Amino acid sequence: MGRALGELLGPGSVVAFTGDLGSGKSVAIQGVARGLGFAGAVSSPSFVIVKEYDGRLPIYHVDLYRFSDDAALEEIGYREIFWGEAVALVEWAERASAYLPRDRLDVSISIEGPSERELVLDAHGAEAARVLDGLARRWRARSGDADSDH
Repeated sequence: MGRALGELLGPGSVVAFTGDLGSGKSVAIQGVARGLGFAGAVSSPSFVIVKEYDGRLPIYHVDLYRFSDDAALEEIGYREIFWGEAVALVEWAERASAYLPRDRLDVSISIEGPSERELVLDAHGAEAARVLDGLARRWRARSGDADSDH
């Protein structure tokens, strides 16, 4: 899913990931980075808040786990990250939801078992809806049910 999502993202896309610790947010982001053409190691930037990667588009990987206050977002230049030409992938996005752009894709990951995850994707805005529609079409084609809306 992550790789397919990355292949569909365009300049300025923001993907907001939420889920419990260990749910797979970082793993999903690794897949998105692969889909964006980044072949290097992707690790959670918990201590530096933001890491940058070069793919077919610049990628900002933002981890707000240790987010403490609004000043921290100012320090990292959130306006450039969230409203620039790069792709922004945000872990623990619920900690700064007031700062996220309206046009974004929310990805909620929940643990269903030792190796099972449930993903709920919710598009906010036209660009995010385009991406989600493309992902749904790919999923239906992969599962052999091109006429299904599920």
